[in-house]
Amino acid sequence: MTTKCLTMAQALINYLQNQYSARDGQEQPFFAGCWGIFGHGNVAGVGQALQQYATTFRYHQARNEQAMVHTAAAYAKMKNRLQTFACTSSIGPGATNMITGAAMATINRLPVLLLPGDIFAERLQAPVLQQLEANHSQDVSVNDCFKPVSRYWDRINRPEQLITALPEVMRVLTSPVETGAVTLALPQDIQTMAYEYPAEMFEKRVWHIPRNRPDLSSLETAFQWIKSSKQPIIVAGGGVLYSEASETLRTFMEATGIPVGETMAGKGSLPYNHPLNLGAIGVTGTHGANILAREADLVIGIGTRYSDFTTASKTAFQNPNVRFVNINVADFDAYKHNALPLVGDARATLDELASGLAGWQTDQAYQNRAKQFNAEWDAEVSRIYNLEHGPLISQGEVIGVVNTISRPEDVVLCAAGSLPGDLHKLWRTRDPKGYHLEYGYSTMGYEIAGGLGVKMAAPERDVYVMIGDGSYLMMNTEIVTAVQEGVKLIIVLLDNHGYASIGGLSKSVGSDGFGTKYRYRTESGQLDGEVLPVDYGANAASLGAHLIRANNRDELADAIQTAQGMDTTVCIVIETDRRQRVGGYESWWDVAIAEVSENPAVQEAREGYESAKERERHFI
Repeated sequence: MTTKCLTMAQALINYLQNQYSARDGQEQPFFAGCWGIFGHGNVAGVGQALQQYATTFRYHQARNEQAMVHTAAAYAKMKNRLQTFACTSSIGPGATNMITGAAMATINRLPVLLLPGDIFAERLQAPVLQQLEANHSQDVSVNDCFKPVSRYWDRINRPEQLITALPEVMRVLTSPVETGAVTLALPQDIQTMAYEYPAEMFEKRVWHIPRNRPDLSSLETAFQWIKSSKQPIIVAGGGVLYSEASETLRTFMEATGIPVGETMAGKGSLPYNHPLNLGAIGVTGTHGANILAREADLVIGIGTRYSDFTTASKTAFQNPNVRFVNINVADFDAYKHNALPLVGDARATLDELASGLAGWQTDQAYQNRAKQFNAEWDAEVSRIYNLEHGPLISQGEVIGVVNTISRPEDVVLCAAGSLPGDLHKLWRTRDPKGYHLEYGYSTMGYEIAGGLGVKMAAPERDVYVMIGDGSYLMMNTEIVTAVQEGVKLIIVLLDNHGYASIGGLSKSVGSDGFGTKYRYRTESGQLDGEVLPVDYGANAASLGAHLIRANNRDELADAIQTAQGMDTTVCIVIETDRRQRVGGYESWWDVAIAEVSENPAVQEAREGYESAKERERHFI
């Protein structure tokens, strides 16, 4: 057998650069390279290997370990999970900084490979710098914290263990069902050890992504259920986009006349102006989508995991006879809500359903009602876009200006605060990949790092990173990385003097926005003084962004047009009125409110909460 004498780290990088994914005959390298920050836990091992293979496996320098995982995950999402990055860190805080990113990737089911350095397997040197000691075991490190947030976790204690570990890594990363964060903890001494690896290990390998189809008997039952329904509705989730099923869904919807509501992850499945597209559904949904969901006698969920925002905390579907047909690659999700499970790829399964339903349609009056809801919602969006609120502009108006001036193929990106809910309702999607929200974990600080990943995946598109001041302060350092990499982002930074989203939620539960405003502490002991004079624009400029300040909608429009013509990262800062909010539409979210309180506002909120909670349902 032919062998190659390599260090464990060299073998790792050599292997990764020869892994490919393929679907529908389209083949691509699975790894676009490796992000990393070096320290004593990886600089002499993985760092040396990355330098050795620098011309064939690109290294990218990050400023924050959590951010580089966000960048990798955003890239993977934009690539429909067919490509991603590896991320390497040192031991200790460098490793644990990646845990939030790992949780985000796993919850959103996005493939990312994490390579944290680890303590010496030899143990002689213990405790090494940054080592967590445990009095019950010598085989514990901070990297064990990755176990609950990783789809696959392993520690490589001998260099030859790579031979069996790496195929498992790839199996999980390329699985439509199991994908998420994969962690290989790499003891720093083992990274540098040499071993005679079989040469076949480093040959090109293509991992084929299947389009599985559901059970035939389940399909037959689905045909019967759908044909017997009077008011069916489709809930389009992220699985529609990952399986590249947008056009298939459109054909199916037009053939059957079943209207569609889109989840946060599924928004963009259809153009906003398709007459049967009801738009956003759930807590942050439109009135039409939520009314038809409430009345539906059959719900066809496609690629959705039915989060509480989609189901309005189990209050969205109120028809006493409602039934569910769920299309999903994961049986875990396909069985939710006691559904008839169609376990399979979204595009392939929709093709199967369309064949069996040929010639069947919903009643024309039902379709006309859905079309009327679409038209009414478009008018409502136009009203909010042109509110002319002042003197400070409203958040809805900011969204309107960006949406109107951006091109159909451009991408809007966000993750946390009140912006995601408003974007879900108001953004007029014109391209399946034009709306990028990280809302599985809703990670504050994801936005700029995520925008970097999206732009690297789709350099031909402008990427609009919409971010509130709270998220900006959490993690703005990747502006430096974008500048270093020559990656252009258009950052629209809304200055609303604090945590506007939770401020509004706090008021709704009777707590009057406590602890959500950026204000000085006064003699009363409370944070209720003057607004803090934070200059976000000066900060962004100091990190390398081109700064534009806007004071009203006309200046914002001019700023966006200027940014479109530039070739560097631009940060547009605009102050908004946090009190002017987009309303809720026929929906509710379960946020538990104190059962006893001396505050009359809390008491009143609790009464409303108890009343609304009575609508929550079990589906048995």
